[in-house]
Amino acid sequence: MKFVRPVVAKARFLVEEARKRWAAFGDLWRRSLQLRVVVSTLALSSAVVFVLGMVLQMQITNQLLNTKDEAAVRQAMASRNLIQSDLVGLNPGPDSVQTRFTSAINKLAVGGAGTDATTAGAGAFEPVLADGLNSSGGGRVPFVGPLEDVPRGLREMVENGDEGTQIHTVQRDGTATTLFVVGLPMSTSARSMQLYLIFPLTAEQRTAEVVQSTLAVGGIVLLVLLALIANLVTRQVVRPVRQAAEVAERFADGVLHERMHVVGEDDVARLAESFNEMAESIQAQFKQLEEFGQLQRRFTSDVSHELRTPLTTVRMAADVLHASREQFPAGLARSTELLVDELDRFESLLGDLLEISRLDAGVEELTADQVDIRVLARRAHDSVRAISTSANSPVVLDLPESELVAELDSRRVERILRNLLANAIDHGEGQPVELTMRGNDNAVAITVRDHGVGLRQGEAELVFSRFWRADPSRNRRTGGTGLGLSISLEDARLHGGWLEAWGEPGHGAVFRLTLPRKHGEELRGSPLPLAPAGIAVAPVTAVDEPVVAEEPEEVELRPEEITWQPAQPVDGSEPDDESEPDSTPESSPASSSGSASGSSSASASREVSEEVR
Repeated sequence: MKFVRPVVAKARFLVEEARKRWAAFGDLWRRSLQLRVVVSTLALSSAVVFVLGMVLQMQITNQLLNTKDEAAVRQAMASRNLIQSDLVGLNPGPDSVQTRFTSAINKLAVGGAGTDATTAGAGAFEPVLADGLNSSGGGRVPFVGPLEDVPRGLREMVENGDEGTQIHTVQRDGTATTLFVVGLPMSTSARSMQLYLIFPLTAEQRTAEVVQSTLAVGGIVLLVLLALIANLVTRQVVRPVRQAAEVAERFADGVLHERMHVVGEDDVARLAESFNEMAESIQAQFKQLEEFGQLQRRFTSDVSHELRTPLTTVRMAADVLHASREQFPAGLARSTELLVDELDRFESLLGDLLEISRLDAGVEELTADQVDIRVLARRAHDSVRAISTSANSPVVLDLPESELVAELDSRRVERILRNLLANAIDHGEGQPVELTMRGNDNAVAITVRDHGVGLRQGEAELVFSRFWRADPSRNRRTGGTGLGLSISLEDARLHGGWLEAWGEPGHGAVFRLTLPRKHGEELRGSPLPLAPAGIAVAPVTAVDEPVVAEEPEEVELRPEEITWQPAQPVDGSEPDDESEPDSTPESSPASSSGSASGSSSASASREVSEEVR
């Protein structure tokens, strides 16, 4: 076991290193067009070179063997003619046969007489003479030369009177030697004899090896040259594409003056020209849109500021009329109340426009403090209590039992929660609205869910657009400005957080606010999921007890957590039965404080102050 553990650890390390290198090569393979082209060219070229080398080697080897065969057969014919006359009238005695065979072999060994230009290419050989008289008997066959190197099949063929050739491998001095054997029958009047010429193929083998090594070296050199050529050619094509990608990335990052260099008149040059024309067109359009945006922001800011003075004057006059409405006839008193209500809405819209103008100008700053976010959730819940009661849509709070402290701007976060709750009540179709809060070491998340009509596909990205409404024909209870969610999104971004939306038709909608616990930290996740679990479960039904019956103690606000605002005098008279329900003094706070923008009006503040008291 002492030696097994290091081996296993080393094997695991090698496997992990191989896996990392393979993953790195895979990433490089997917990203580099040049690498793919070069490797593909090398693979195809290797296959072509291999097939071509095999064909050339086979052709050269076959040509060598055919040449050797023809030359050896001619040499055998010439040798048989040379010794044919010496073996005529051979004495049948064994000693006489052996002597005559030795004399004939010596004559062949001397050569000269039977060698000409046609047989000179056969090369060196070893002659063998054998007597075929006793081949069918059990006695020893007289022979001269290395008869054991002649294959048995060739000997039987020649003894039967046929000519033949055969390539045979034998062991000589412990080395395998390839031989080319030619066998010819020699017929005389007295007996039948066989002549065998053994040609070693050593020279041909050396030639084949030289050809094989030459083809291998040539193939490797050819592959290297092809790789260099493919790399060079691919680089000429890929380099402009890479430059175009780099220019496009810098262009996308906002460097709109980036352009490609145009060289030549080829396809790449036309691509560069087209890219530059497109970049100039986009830059011009961006500049035009930027100018339009600046004009729009300046117009919004100027109009908002210019309206402040006349609105203040009208507000003062309306307050005087509203305070003296008891002295007016019933119709005039009612008109005074409507005037004050509409001025509240107008003031809320003007405040939202001013807030949008400051956000667009980038002059907004955060006043971050350590705040218990549960207190902000309770404040937002208390602000929308009137409209939740009017809509019969209770707000269910699911807050942590312990403090959940984060460094944030309490005014902005409370405004976000108030906007989300008011929007959920407005679209909740009388169903309960659920506010859930959770946190971890890095972030805190708050989700507001309603069980109303929900959002159609693609509307989750549009809900934060300015003045956007999912159904413009739908009646609104809160009468918002249409800027609340836009302002909430910008407030979340100022904190470095996220504000996201989810919705499905028939399952309601969920808005999730995720904020970092410490200002300036980067968010890596949210403690709460965006989409609710178990969508198939039926939505929560409304409780039988109305929200107005809640005791003030449930808010659990400490004195230092309460923001006091002066209340305007309100009488306890009820409006006429013929008047609209949403225009009553009691519903005025709901109309103003429950807007989708979340801006608190004076009447909403009055309602909060009276309930806390």
